[in-house]
Amino acid sequence: MPETTTHTHSVSDDLRLEWAGVTDRGRRRDNNQDAFLARFPLYVVADGMGGHAGGEIASQSTISRLDAVVDAGTVSAAEVEVALQRAVDDIHEHPETTDEGTGTTLTGVFLDRGDDGWRWVALNIGDSRVYLKRGDQLSQVTTDHSVVQELIASGKISPEEADGHPYSNVITRAVGANELLPPDYVSIDLQDEDRLVICSDGLTKELTDYGILHFLRENPDPATAVDAMVEAALENGGRDNVTLIVVRVLTGGSSSTGSDSED
Repeated sequence: MPETTTHTHSVSDDLRLEWAGVTDRGRRRDNNQDAFLARFPLYVVADGMGGHAGGEIASQSTISRLDAVVDAGTVSAAEVEVALQRAVDDIHEHPETTDEGTGTTLTGVFLDRGDDGWRWVALNIGDSRVYLKRGDQLSQVTTDHSVVQELIASGKISPEEADGHPYSNVITRAVGANELLPPDYVSIDLQDEDRLVICSDGLTKELTDYGILHFLRENPDPATAVDAMVEAALENGGRDNVTLIVVRVLTGGSSSTGSDSED
């Protein structure tokens, strides 16, 4: 795996972002159906599904369409949804994505400037996740679109029972696999030293929320945190492709611990 680098971007005199991202095939899969995009102001992870090369094509098509949104210069919910519809068309037109159920999850955040200043907008389709570390607490920002999440919400199973449930891998929404519904959106204010973790379920299958929090506590630099979490996921079994992005917010007088490379 190539060396992970922390990228930085000065949004304004009092706001700076640092981030790093990585994807790994894991220890049991023949190919990597995950893909990610980490370019200011958009940070997203896609976890593909489908036979043969289908899942890989679905996730890469989605990331490619979103990359074009960044190139165009305006990232918004409306532009994201247009890109996702184009990705669905790409997936359906590709000769290697004819298997029923071929598609991809999508989750992440983009930085948006509203009337009251900068904010994150988290988006989600499927069971890839966004977490927020604020202070010494970690919270899950997104809500999984999955059968087990619906069972948890209805009180039929506990969160502890979800991991071993026979439907633990069944998602209820995806890009390309069914009728495209818009992502769920959650607005997040910015605070100094916030850390966002955007990840596929290849990470959360192997690390608990407490494990993620532990590595964020131990590694302020995003690249170091990303590498530590991937290594731990692989050591814990690496049953799936593992993809994650860590974004760190620095405001006011905070000092950076990462690289000075701009993206």
